[in-house]
Amino acid sequence: MLTPTTAEYLNAIEVLNKLGERINMDAAHSVLQMPDSRLGEHYAGQIGVNAIEQTGRIKIVAEQLQNWRDELIQQRRQNVSQSV
Repeated sequence: MLTPTTAEYLNAIEVLNKLGERINMDAAHSVLQMPDSRLGEHYAGQIGVNAIEQTGRIKIVAEQLQNWRDELIQQRRQNVSQSV
């Protein structure tokens, strides 16, 4: 399997960040559509919790991709310095 390029890592991170933004926007829109009632407040709370959980998982994956990208850059720097 080929190692992804740093640009591919950046693209993946950007896609994940956009997905997180989309989840938050959709959750906010859904909450606004809930009726002003106890049940509506309950569902709005659940929507908020789900959005927080999903964006939290996305953030973890994006951070791992960033770490892998940083490791790849470091390896390439070491290879360049060793070949000089």
